[in-house]
This record gives sequence, structure tokens and C-alpha cells, in this order.
Amino acid sequence: MLMNLKCRYLSIIAITVSLALLPGVSTAKSKGEKASKVFLPDELLDAAGKAVSGDTLSGKYVGLYFSASWCPPCRTFTPKLVEFHKANKEKFEVLLVSADNSEKAQANYMKKYMMPWLAVKHQSIAANLLVKKMEVSGIPFLVILGPDGSVVTKDGRDDVNSMGNKALLKWKSTQDEKLGLK
Repeated sequence: MLMNLKCRYLSIIAITVSLALLPGVSTAKSKGEKASKVFLPDELLDAAGKAVSGDTLSGKYVGLYFSASWCPPCRTFTPKLVEFHKANKEKFEVLLVSADNSEKAQANYMKKYMMPWLAVKHQSIAANLLVKKMEVSGIPFLVILGPDGSVVTKDGRDDVNSMGNKALLKWKSTQDEKLGLK
């Protein structure tokens, strides 16, 4: 319990400091943009640090995974998310938004836990905007986006923990309801 509170406190401090360094950056919505639509960066990084096109996420459910190597609850949840991803990789992808202290720590975290997914560049403007837009107040935090980029749920971590592979069916059902397909 104490360690979880410490992780939340440290992540809030890191997020606040990061956002304070971004004067003039806005998350204002352009005309006609839905409030829950999320636009991801065009360029992402693989576990080796090589640039990869954001188009690789197209048509899939995407889990924005806010995490860090120094956070014990993150280190507990990450292996579960790796297994969930392996079982659902045709329809689901993860995008790491790291709260680690350096690019090297982020890369080591991805390698150590064999994260087979992409990451947003460490401490980039895009990463900081995602933290702000998703209202991240602690980690680990998993936000699920539908294939159209809309927010399906901010309770992805709880869904994966409690439902396992059935979580994807729940997200699809929720997305279908939002789109009026049900």
C-alpha cells in the first residue's frame, strides 16, 4: 500500500514537472473534434529505439500504457499485459508512455520485460500531451482506444486483471454501443 502511494506521488510530481516545462502547448480540440478522440504521434519507437510508423496501429484497439520501471505495481502488471498482448495481437496493440527517468531506463524496461510493443519517445511533447489528455494521476494506467482512436475505457488495467482475454470482447461491445452498432 505504501509503495503504491509512493508510485502515485512520484508519478504525479514527474507529470506536473513535465507539463510545467511545456508552456504554450495546448490540448484544445479543433473544430468538430470529439472530446474523446486521441491522435497518436506519427513516429513511434520499437524496443530497440528504432523509429516505426504510427500506421502500424491502424485498425486495432490500442492500450496506452502509462508505466515506469521504478514502479513496483507496474512491474507486477507488465507481465500480465505482455501475455494479454500475445493472446490478442491480431486486434490489440500496446503503446508505452513511460514515466521513467531516462531514455535508457525506458529501453531497459522494455527489454527486461520483453515488451513486444511500441513506445512514444521518452519525455516528448507527444508523451506529455497524452499524459495530460488522459488525466493520468498514477501508474500503472491503461487507457483503451478503439480502432477509430476514441477512448473506450480508462479502466483497462482492471479489465485485464479481472477478465483476462475476455476484456477485448468487453471493449468491442462498449465501442459498438458508442458507435450505435448495438
